[in-house]
Amino acid sequence: MMQLSVEELAPPSGAQDRMQFTFGTTRIDVTTPTWEAVIATVGAHLKAQRGFALATINLDHLVKLRSDTAFRAAYARHEMIVADGNPIVWLSRLANRPVDLIPGSDLIHPIAGLAASLDVPVAFFGSRPEVLEEAAKALQNEHPGLTLATRIAPPMGFDPTGPVAERLLKDIAASGAGLCFVALGAPKQEEFAAFGRSIAPQLGFVSIGAGLDFIAGHQTRAPRIVRALALEWLWRMMLAPGRLGLRYLRCILILPGQALAALRLRFGAG
Repeated sequence: MMQLSVEELAPPSGAQDRMQFTFGTTRIDVTTPTWEAVIATVGAHLKAQRGFALATINLDHLVKLRSDTAFRAAYARHEMIVADGNPIVWLSRLANRPVDLIPGSDLIHPIAGLAASLDVPVAFFGSRPEVLEEAAKALQNEHPGLTLATRIAPPMGFDPTGPVAERLLKDIAASGAGLCFVALGAPKQEEFAAFGRSIAPQLGFVSIGAGLDFIAGHQTRAPRIVRALALEWLWRMMLAPGRLGLRYLRCILILPGQALAALRLRFGAG
């Protein structure tokens, strides 16, 4: 198994050069910094039928991790953490510990392709039934041979670590799936994946947020030029200002402190 991604501040051997974020005595590392590392590591886990959980850290997660101990505990069960969001990439460069930009939405196609090539059945968990159905058709058209073992849209008010979650995790495992795309949004998807590492340890969990909605065409992702200019956050806020305005303000407010922390890492004070 890969090393856990949340550690005490005393770093293990070989982990000193990782991009990291600290919350009291808890440290969260970007464990898998490049696309090449993600594909190789996920492929190795799937080929060996070895379970894992993959999270995509961004500024909104950093805001939540500051005050949510359950969320931090969930991250502790993730073998892989990648950088989702340009601010995380910029902070990593400031710290001289650069990482690739790896959004959860962009992980779906390459990992689905791996699953198809390795004959690993896939489960979808989250969103709505119509989204799951349309996303399944789109992915199977794009990746011939991809097997969808099960599609589950959990009920409203779903507790990601409660009895219903345990039953649904057992259903996913019984379906024959070896990989589960979790589309619940943070912190529910990470908590569900972490819980799944105990209930169905042979499964791989990849948290993807609204990724299936994009594939199904139920949400519109920012155009490529907007993403290239690092303005996807502005695009999203224009579409849902009431829901996202305060969230992005909180993200902006933590940036100065995170920049100082990155500089401390760069100059050996982290």
